[in-house]
Amino acid sequence: MALQEKLEKFKKQQENMHSMLSSITQKPGSSKPLSTSKSVPYSATQLAGAKAPAQPVKFSNDTERLQIINSIRKGPVGSQIKRVIELLKDTRQAFTSDQINEATYVDVKSNKAVFESLTNNLKVNYDGRHFSYKAKHDLKDKNQLLHLIRKFPEGIAVIDLKDAYPTVMDDLQVLKAEGKIWLLSNFDSQEDIAYPNDPRVVIKVDDDLKQLFRGIELPRDMLDIEKDLQKNGMKPATNTAKRRAAAEFQGISSKPKIKKKKHEISKRTKLTNAHLMHLFLGKPESENPNAGQS
Repeated sequence: MALQEKLEKFKKQQENMHSMLSSITQKPGSSKPLSTSKSVPYSATQLAGAKAPAQPVKFSNDTERLQIINSIRKGPVGSQIKRVIELLKDTRQAFTSDQINEATYVDVKSNKAVFESLTNNLKVNYDGRHFSYKAKHDLKDKNQLLHLIRKFPEGIAVIDLKDAYPTVMDDLQVLKAEGKIWLLSNFDSQEDIAYPNDPRVVIKVDDDLKQLFRGIELPRDMLDIEKDLQKNGMKPATNTAKRRAAAEFQGISSKPKIKKKKHEISKRTKLTNAHLMHLFLGKPESENPNAGQS
């Protein structure tokens, strides 16, 4: 009954407002009478609010965040896995499901497909509560990196070391500058290979590589060899130009002495005087099997 009374009271207010507007239009001196044929009743609060123009609706920061969360969680499972793995790799810390949700908006706990993909991913370690990044080689610093490389005398691919820890690539360059490792490119795959530069390590070289190395004709002058090394980005261990300049300053001839080869008889020597074989072999003439034959 109270609601019905309020409705009746509201209707009476609308009627009073309508009659007041009609009386305004009937006052003399009004240049432009107001049309009441399509007049719509307004409440007092609506008339008061009509004075100020309506402000455009703006999304709050919380609304925008909810839109982002909804977009991420409705996205493909692969993209959600990528976000989580990037978080684990960049921080190298262990996260619970709730912490991952807070940092990446990926709901690992509620999304069964995401949870199974993470726990079975080769780059993720899960101990039952925490998720962490799992590199191919568990290394922490430069010393451990050098120790690992020395275990692979035939070389280890740099791509297998890239995710060991955040500064591993810088440490590889430091070890190379210190002369403790070599970084060479593989012409087939265009990937860098790290080799230990340790004289104590026994390196097995294939016969094909040996033949290829021996078949390359090197320049006779050390200056040309040093120039070729510099062209290929390698620093020569010698400085022939400086050494020769110092030798000339001290009056020492820098031209190498040419040694004459001694001709010795070997199995490959072609003998034209077969009947004089004993002379070449140092045997007396009596032992010559061709003696007496003419």
